[in-house]
Amino acid sequence: MKRALISVYNKNEKLLDFSYFLDKKGYQIISTDGTYQYLKKNGISNIIKVSDVTCFPEILDGRLKTIHPNIFGGILANRYIEKHIKSIQSKKIFLIDIVVISFYPFFEKKNESIDFNSIIEFIDIGGPSLLRAAAKNFLHVTAITDNDDYSSVQKEICHYGTTSLSLRKKLAGKVFNFTAAYDSAISQHILNDKFPVYLHYSYKRRINLRYGENPHQEAAYYVSNIHRGAMRNFSQLHGKKLSFNNIKDMDVAWKVVSQFSEPACCTVKHSTPCGVALGKNVVEAFQKTYYADSISSFGGIMAFNTSITKELAKEINHIFLEVILAPGKYEEDVLRILKLKKNIRIISINEPISNKLEYIQIDGGILVQEPDIHNDEDYKIVTKKKFLDKEIRSLFFAQKVVKHVKSNAIVVAKGIQTLGISGGQTNRIWAARQAIDRALEKSKEDLVLVSDAFFPFRDVVDEAARSGGIRAILQPGGSLRDEESIKACDDYGIAMAFTGKRHFKH
Repeated sequence: MKRALISVYNKNEKLLDFSYFLDKKGYQIISTDGTYQYLKKNGISNIIKVSDVTCFPEILDGRLKTIHPNIFGGILANRYIEKHIKSIQSKKIFLIDIVVISFYPFFEKKNESIDFNSIIEFIDIGGPSLLRAAAKNFLHVTAITDNDDYSSVQKEICHYGTTSLSLRKKLAGKVFNFTAAYDSAISQHILNDKFPVYLHYSYKRRINLRYGENPHQEAAYYVSNIHRGAMRNFSQLHGKKLSFNNIKDMDVAWKVVSQFSEPACCTVKHSTPCGVALGKNVVEAFQKTYYADSISSFGGIMAFNTSITKELAKEINHIFLEVILAPGKYEEDVLRILKLKKNIRIISINEPISNKLEYIQIDGGILVQEPDIHNDEDYKIVTKKKFLDKEIRSLFFAQKVVKHVKSNAIVVAKGIQTLGISGGQTNRIWAARQAIDRALEKSKEDLVLVSDAFFPFRDVVDEAARSGGIRAILQPGGSLRDEESIKACDDYGIAMAFTGKRHFKH
C-alpha cells in the first residue's frame, strides 16, 4: 500500500481536494492530530494518526510528534539498497511515498506585535525535518511544500501511477529553497546582527517582470520575508507589466518624497531625480517639479507623498509618464481620469520607507551598508557672508535631494524647487557646470548650490560665481584646498557652509 504523510498548519480546499485524490487512489494517509481531525471530519476514510505509527503520543504541547524512527525510516529508506529494506521490515516500518508539509507561519507571526517567547513557538522543527528527509530521498519520495504543486503530482499519478523522477527532483529543490529562506528568517530574527558572519537571503518571488534593464534580459522581482518596506507592499492598479528599471526608479522617487512633510513631487529618470519640488498643495508641487526639468520628465517615474486629486490627475494626463505612485487608496474619480492613459502604470504605496540595510551585488561577492538616512541640519559657516533664512531652507531642501543623485552630485535650487541637477560625472566641475547651466535656463537669481562631497579645487565656486545667481553653497568640506574655496567665496560675496557629512551615491 502506498502512503502519504500530511501535516499542515493551514488547512484549505486545495489540501482537501488533494487528500480526496490520494484517498481515491488507495493511499493511506498519515497525519498529525490537527490535520487528522480536519481530514477525518471532511470524509477521508483511509487515514491514521502519526501516533498510531510511532506508538507514542504527541508531547511537549505538540513540540514533539513526528520525530521518530518509524516515520523517518519510512521516508529515508533507499529502496535500491536491499539492506535498507530489510532493516525497516525487521522493525515493521512502513515506506512513505509522499510527504506534504506546511510550516508554522513564522514569516507572518514575526511581523505581528507578539513577545519573543510567543514567536519562538512558531519556529517549526518537525516540518522542516520531514521535508528535508523526503527531499534528500527524492529518488523514491515526493516532497510537497507548495500547494500549487498538487496539480502536477495528481496529473503524473493519473498518467503514470506515480510521480516521475524529474518532478520529484524539482520538488526536492523547492523544499531546500524554502527551508533555506525559512531558516534565514529565523536566524536574522534571533541573531539581530547587522553584519553576521554568514549573509542569508530570505526573499519570495512576487512577480516576473516585463524584462530586465534591457528587453533581452529576463528578470523577476522578489520581496523580503524578513523586513518591511515600501517596495515590498505596493499595489499596481493599472497599466502595463512593470520592468526592472521601473521598480528601481520607483524606489528612488518614493525615498525622495518620503523625506518631506509638505506636499512633495519627484520625477526620476534612470535612477536619478531630475525634478523635485514642494508646494502649498500637491498640484503646485507637481507644476514646479515638471517645470524644473520638463525634458527629462518625458517617460519618467513620478512620485507624490500625498493623495492625487482630480485636478492633479487632469494635469498628469497632459504629459507622458511611465509610472505614477502615491500613498494609500486612490479615489474612483481620480482613477477614472488617470486610466484614460492606457499604458500608464498606477501604483499605490502601502508602507513607509523602512530600509535597514542596502545590498549591492558584485561579481563573486556582495556589499552591505547602512542606508544614508542622515538629515541633520548641522552646519558651520566658513565665509564672511552668512546665510539668509530663506537660503537655509532652500539649501537643506536641496541636500535631501542630492543624497539620491549619483556622485559626483550637484543640485541647484531656488526656494523649495530644484532647477538644475547633475550627477554621475567623473569630476565635480562637469557636474557643477551642467547643473548650473540647467538652472540658469529658468532663473538667474536667488539660487543655492549643494554638493554631495567636498570641492577638490576652487573651480566649482568660480563656476557658481559665473552664474551671477548663486548666493549660497552647502558642502561637506574636508578638502586639502578648502581655504582656496573659502577665499573664492569671500571674493565673490557668496555664503558657504560645511556640514562635515559626505553623501556619495555610487
